Amino acid sequence: MPTLHWLTRDADIHAASRVPYRLLEEASGLSAGEPDAGNLLIQGDNLEALKALLPFYAGRVKCVYIDPPYNTRSAFEHYDDNLEHSKWLAMMWPRLELLRDLLAEDGSIWVSIDDNEGHYLKIVMDEVFGRKNFIDTVIWRKNYSPKSSARHFSSDHDYILVFARSPDSFQPNLMPRTERQNKAYKNPDNDPRGPWKTSDLSARNPYSLGKYSITTPNGRVIEGPPKGRYWVIKKEKMEELHEDNRIWWGKNKDAIPQIKRFLSEVKEGRVPQTLWSYEEVGHTQDAKKETVKLFGNEVFGTPKPELLIQRILHIATNPGDLVLDSFLGSGTTAAVAHKMGRRYIGIEMGAHAVSHCVPRLNQVIDGEQGGISKNVGWQGGGGFRFYRLGPPVFDAAGRIRADVPFAVLAAHVWFSETGRSWRRNGQSPFLGRHDGRAYALLYNGILGDRRPGGGNVLTRATLAVIRQAMARQDAGAAGPLTVYGERSRLMPATLDRERVTFKQVPYHIKAWT
Repeated sequence: MPTLHWLTRDADIHAASRVPYRLLEEASGLSAGEPDAGNLLIQGDNLEALKALLPFYAGRVKCVYIDPPYNTRSAFEHYDDNLEHSKWLAMMWPRLELLRDLLAEDGSIWVSIDDNEGHYLKIVMDEVFGRKNFIDTVIWRKNYSPKSSARHFSSDHDYILVFARSPDSFQPNLMPRTERQNKAYKNPDNDPRGPWKTSDLSARNPYSLGKYSITTPNGRVIEGPPKGRYWVIKKEKMEELHEDNRIWWGKNKDAIPQIKRFLSEVKEGRVPQTLWSYEEVGHTQDAKKETVKLFGNEVFGTPKPELLIQRILHIATNPGDLVLDSFLGSGTTAAVAHKMGRRYIGIEMGAHAVSHCVPRLNQVIDGEQGGISKNVGWQGGGGFRFYRLGPPVFDAAGRIRADVPFAVLAAHVWFSETGRSWRRNGQSPFLGRHDGRAYALLYNGILGDRRPGGGNVLTRATLAVIRQAMARQDAGAAGPLTVYGERSRLMPATLDRERVTFKQVPYHIKAWT
């Protein structure tokens, strides 16, 4: 497969592994509504924020939508969209790697882009996600009128690249049928099965049983299909469909036969298409009007209309699914996900995480009626938690910070061992079982004993507690077990007999994963 090379590529493709794992600290004064709604708004560098999310959300995100800087050599008020080409690629690669690891097996990622970097982005995403996982390119017509000031062409469209974590698992939802599509079905012969439209019964593809003569209902003999074509069904099937009044011979009953397709028998939805018009999903002026209504005359640069994001989330998700946008901008993805009953994580580095995203989501909670609200019957409710990036879990010397809570370190240990997100609570030293091996962590007084020789040390007593917790939660209590702890007082022979592998905290905990 072709690969893309740039000045700092060798360093950039390993950048994600060098990012320190950081804590997320809630700023409760900026959180709003129902705290347990499952929605997060994070302010901070999105590379570090994505790394912080891995232990808790790896493999759990159903849909990623991002609208990264297009590198258009123009300036926007809220972010720098004038990155030199290699720097743009250096920014994108590690973020795409982490987004890939956060995607669920049946998840998909959608990336808005234009021609400035779109073709390079496709090659990079082929490498990161796998070329076989490319689904398609959506073309969104974003302008409703040409730009008369354009030097050569008025560029009227953006692209949205779509990749799946696994194409076999990704099942896009059908689009609802439109009234215009349904109007194409008529019923000129008053068929009791209702409106229908015709489809051709011949094709160019050779078919061994597709050459035969037909006698129309009024007696005219049609010697065969049109020149260079074949009937797509054999003669017996043609006669069967005629007997069932599923063949249309024209008003005079002597035309070349066509099959009747009944509206009552077609799918309730239609397969998503790749050309999206502004009449269906909005245009840039719609998006600007939405932000003016929300924020007054302070217009956020390059917003996307809510209808566009609704189309993406309709195809890629179902109610309750988790959506992630790590270039949140003015908060459109989070607002639309909220209104559509999806859970979401939004990440934004700039000050407008507070100045734009928070007030916008507060308005959504209060039931604002802009954007898609009327389309989805939005009346308000829900909530989100606001977080900022805290200090790294590990200091410069690789030691665990003293204020790291058990649940945070447990999630980090579990992810470094299994590559999966940790979904248990922090009430037991037993973390779970993966591929036949169990894992436990003795740390920060999880057993209620913070003495130097107490609950953070592996002894016969603490091992018995771990085994009991395993037996309560998992039938394989006697299987192989890895225990992280401050130190072990069990002899090597005992560890072998008990099938226990001991790893010392902090020395055997990876500072980077």
